[in-house]
Amino acid sequence: MRDPLETPIRMTNKQIAAIFYEVADLLEIKSVTFKPVAYRRAAHVIETLQEDITSINERGKLEDIPGVGIHIAAKIREIIGTGKLAYLEKLKKEIPKGVLELAEIEGIGPKKALILSRQLGITNKEELKEAAKAQKIRDLPGFGEKSEKNILLSIQTMKGTGRRFLLGDILPVAEKIKRRLADLPQTQQISLAGSIRRRKETIGDVDILAASAEPEKIMTEFCTLPEIDRILGKGPTKSSIVLTSGVQVDLRVVDKDQYWTALQYFTGSKAHNIAMRRRALDRNWRLNEYGVTDLFTGKKLHGQTEQDLYRMLDLRYIEPEMREDRGEIEAAINGTLPEIVPYDAVKGDLHVHSSWSGGKHTIKELAEAAKAYGYEYIAICDHAWNPQTPHGLDEGAIAKQQKEIEQANRDLDGIVVLTGIECSIDTEGNLDIGNKLLGDLDVVVASVHSGLNMPKSGMTKRVLAALHNDRVDILGHPTGRIIQQRDPVQLDLPAVFDAAAELGVALEINAFPARLDLSDTNCKMAREHGARFSIGSDAHTRDNLGFMELGIATARRGWLEDKDIINTLHLQDLLMVLES
Repeated sequence: MRDPLETPIRMTNKQIAAIFYEVADLLEIKSVTFKPVAYRRAAHVIETLQEDITSINERGKLEDIPGVGIHIAAKIREIIGTGKLAYLEKLKKEIPKGVLELAEIEGIGPKKALILSRQLGITNKEELKEAAKAQKIRDLPGFGEKSEKNILLSIQTMKGTGRRFLLGDILPVAEKIKRRLADLPQTQQISLAGSIRRRKETIGDVDILAASAEPEKIMTEFCTLPEIDRILGKGPTKSSIVLTSGVQVDLRVVDKDQYWTALQYFTGSKAHNIAMRRRALDRNWRLNEYGVTDLFTGKKLHGQTEQDLYRMLDLRYIEPEMREDRGEIEAAINGTLPEIVPYDAVKGDLHVHSSWSGGKHTIKELAEAAKAYGYEYIAICDHAWNPQTPHGLDEGAIAKQQKEIEQANRDLDGIVVLTGIECSIDTEGNLDIGNKLLGDLDVVVASVHSGLNMPKSGMTKRVLAALHNDRVDILGHPTGRIIQQRDPVQLDLPAVFDAAAELGVALEINAFPARLDLSDTNCKMAREHGARFSIGSDAHTRDNLGFMELGIATARRGWLEDKDIINTLHLQDLLMVLES
């Protein structure tokens, strides 16, 4: 047993958050109510803290963290002191063997894992793979033929450690490595590639492509990065490492004259590349990572950029986020490829939480941070009070907050703070704040936070009722999913998208890394139904405002243009949309 007088274990914020997320998952598997929400909320806040939680504990200030009460603070101290949590170990013993392993596979989650365990006796990935191949999964409740195929695909694409990582967790690390290598004098060109360049919501590994006449020096730098846990292989032009986080990073270095086609090739997707190669063959060219070769003459065709390659194939340039073989090549041919929203197009954040309810920073601190991002406006949308959200705002608190926002707007220059609220939608489709008060606010976000297991017909009726409330401006995180943790709710999405389009309610792309909800494919579908969108960071600290990039990436993957997203509008135009 560890001596309590020893120096506390230096657990990272993400490690502690991961423990609480796992507790929440296990409690959900056991059908425990309320507690999973509390643990998940605490995990959410802890993983986004900018200060090391061990330092906060040393100052005796754990209870000052939003969402951390006496009991959770005690568990944090236990984790810091021992490196583990007895409560979690107890829960693990109560869950059937293999459920946790299955739950980590993309597209399954804890509840489906429990069904697989109980119905088919599956305890590991290999048994799951065999059951899917034998078509034993499709008839289980909550599954289907498409789910079965997606499970096989997830298993087949798992590489390295077999884990998939959230884009928002891995992208900053990957960008940091890229910048370090870009600073080397030997590096002529460099880019992220693969799924991380396409900004997929989860990443199996990180691909980096560089051009250099001296690849050995770049490889040496790459294989001595401080983040390395182990080196899988080091060669003259290709090396692979595993970081302490568990993610595998592959670096490939090519000659400068190969870079333009190599970047397109290693970005993918595989299906998109196959379509590109077929188009090249129609011209009697061979296209691969080494270049474009005329099969008649054997000569290489010259170019310098990806744009050159697409132009040679008589295509408009297709942005990396769109390269998934979802009709982008046909659209590039027939002139219907959208001009997807640029990363700098958003004028403000329409879903931000302050210290009034679960957030860490004051309204003024958030506004000043938003101004630094170049925003014109920011909407403070703290949670409304209800029995499941005791930290939320009642009518009295909302009135007081409005006065604070008025004062902030008098004090601030160059940014406007909009009044808002995030209401919960109850099982009948009602909101937890009356319409009279909602009418005094600039932005009303309505979200489903509880009763997530309702049947499809009931959940659809519930959401449609909320959309018909003329005070609602935005439907928050519409499917309620938590990536790798909680499945989307059962919902008739076309009906919801049609209603949102007809009633002028924007569908949120919630940019928090574990949500990205709506997903890219749902964004594309909703756009085809004529819906409009709002991108919100769901920030609980000022640093979380940076999650907006992930929301924009999702919008780009969903083929959305500036005109589809209400917060690409300047303030006065936005207010007209919100008031209409």
